[in-house]
Amino acid sequence: MIKQAAAILEARKFNLDEIRNDFPILKRTVNGKQLVYLDNAATSQKPQCVIDSITRYYSFENANIHRGLYFLSEIATEFYENARLKAKEFLNAISSSELIFVKGTTEAINLVAASLSRANYFKEGDEVIISHMEHHANIVPWQFLVEHDKIKLKVIPITDEGELDMEAFKLMLNDKTKFISVVHISNALGTINPVKEIITLAHRKNIPVFVDGAQSAPHMKIDVQDLDCDFYALSGHKAFGPTGIGVLYGKTEMLEMLPPYQGGGDMIRTVTFEKTTYDDIPHKFEAGTPNIAGSIGFGTAIDYINQFDRDELTKYENELLEYATGSLNEIAGLRIIGNAKKKASVISFVIDGIHPYDIGTIIDTDGIAIRTGHHCTQPLMERFKLPATARASFAFYNTKEEVDKLVQSLLKVKRMFA
Repeated sequence: MIKQAAAILEARKFNLDEIRNDFPILKRTVNGKQLVYLDNAATSQKPQCVIDSITRYYSFENANIHRGLYFLSEIATEFYENARLKAKEFLNAISSSELIFVKGTTEAINLVAASLSRANYFKEGDEVIISHMEHHANIVPWQFLVEHDKIKLKVIPITDEGELDMEAFKLMLNDKTKFISVVHISNALGTINPVKEIITLAHRKNIPVFVDGAQSAPHMKIDVQDLDCDFYALSGHKAFGPTGIGVLYGKTEMLEMLPPYQGGGDMIRTVTFEKTTYDDIPHKFEAGTPNIAGSIGFGTAIDYINQFDRDELTKYENELLEYATGSLNEIAGLRIIGNAKKKASVISFVIDGIHPYDIGTIIDTDGIAIRTGHHCTQPLMERFKLPATARASFAFYNTKEEVDKLVQSLLKVKRMFA
């Protein structure tokens, strides 16, 4: 049944009109205007096939997994575990047991940080390295360990262009460095970080590396074996799947070393009042009833993405980024924050004399959705001496015509504040 469902999604050539028809929300209007959705770094829209797969599960296959011996439970279990297999292929992991379903990247980071702490991995004075462009989700969990384990948190500085200072990073590595956790693509700047180089340098000193792939998984082909990262996490809702589901990849030896993150049903082998033994990976990290529908929906999202040549999708997004960058730079007084040589389809900007919140509110009247604020990167905003930015982030269903609408709306904002 699962193989038949996946086979419906055959290989497709990139056709923008056909792709946009796959996403029902793109047909709606906002404030009487055609929706222009440019907040994909926060969450992406969902193709109809993903919506249908969730509806189908709740309509015809709803049952709890792993424990039932009846038909519906076996079918639900099969669909759930098949989604794990799809995630394995999506990331090119060695084994599906290396993939743990989580709520999203935030929970994945918390899981690893908390489990390392419980494993007594850190000693007082050990150092964890992150970067100045991290999302709060890759800062706060490590700060918990600063308080609990007395570790030191070190931060890779960034340049004015929004790139990591790799020379400074190399100098930070020492015998006390026990772990590195770094974002692959900045959600605020669009910078694509040299994570493979970071991993290579770290592994020379036997330092494990966690890669926050929340922004990279939707926009480029990921190969965890090629990266050789120890952990990699992604969020389904940013990759055209449902909210509340994500995947944590971990090398087998790392996952087996870590104790469980939570206790409860389905993560145990035996329980007595005196002692509990835990199941094998990945199940020892999946306590309780999981987000079954979300996992199945994310599996369908992977099927949807896999119809296309990933390089072709990335190429189109890069063209869109180049077009948008050029168009926005034509607006007098507009300044793009983050001009790294290697960028994904994210543009943060400010306009002289106009608060980003005003920009976002006014262009919403034209049906244009962008993000304004600190983007959960307050230290990064402080680095650039800004309270906030406006951010337009693109996916492969966006168009150059939508970029033109954004530009015209921003010019209207400027006229209103002139």
